[in-house]
Amino acid sequence: MPLLLIEDLHVEVEGKPILKGVNLKIEKGEIHALMGPNGSGKSTLSYTLLGHPKYTVTRGRILYNGEDITASKTHERARRGMFLSFQYPTAIPGVSVANFLRTSLKSVKGDESVVKTFRKQLREKMALLEMDEKFATRYVNDGFSGGEKKRLETLQMAMLEPQLAVLDETDSGLDIDALRIVSGGINRLASPERGILLITHYQRILDYVKAQFIHVLIDGQIAHSGGSELAKDLEKKGYDWLQKHPEPAGAA
Repeated sequence: MPLLLIEDLHVEVEGKPILKGVNLKIEKGEIHALMGPNGSGKSTLSYTLLGHPKYTVTRGRILYNGEDITASKTHERARRGMFLSFQYPTAIPGVSVANFLRTSLKSVKGDESVVKTFRKQLREKMALLEMDEKFATRYVNDGFSGGEKKRLETLQMAMLEPQLAVLDETDSGLDIDALRIVSGGINRLASPERGILLITHYQRILDYVKAQFIHVLIDGQIAHSGGSELAKDLEKKGYDWLQKHPEPAGAA
């Protein structure tokens, strides 16, 4: 049974069709990268997977561990073990990282007992991600650099321990050093029990995070799928080149 199965997914935003028949399967332990030009529907897919009410499914379905969650609320999906890392994380002045993470953990796990071990777990996860403990006292994304915002997203993933992590353009706005640090955190959190969908414009993050499968979303559909060579071909030749080829570039 796949961890995630998307079947013929059609999605509209304010009456405008964006996704036009997406099909995708992710098994536990797999890392999939989703690439595509601006406006192809990558972020729409990520928000739809987590149940954002702005995105209306008009056809198709989403199965998670064999269960149809197409109509499930966002908090229900989170409690089942789904996670979304935002491309543009929001600042929350006055709320410390530690308090934010404690509240999130309690809400998702639905168990007061997690609060008792919270401090210990937070120290362990921050050490795993090579983060200074003082980071936990800062206000959420308030005055954070792009790299710090994405490291906090990775820390949230570490604390919540989702079974499926959807990472929406985690590499956006990162310099080389920050990209290396964030990618290292993602690699440390990969496991045989976790599936990862990494959404990106560029091949560069795939030099650090080794995705077994590359998919290209064009005009609301997955037009091509392949291995790591597909991402390298796209980096060299661009999406226009790919659209002229009837067979997946980089395929064996």
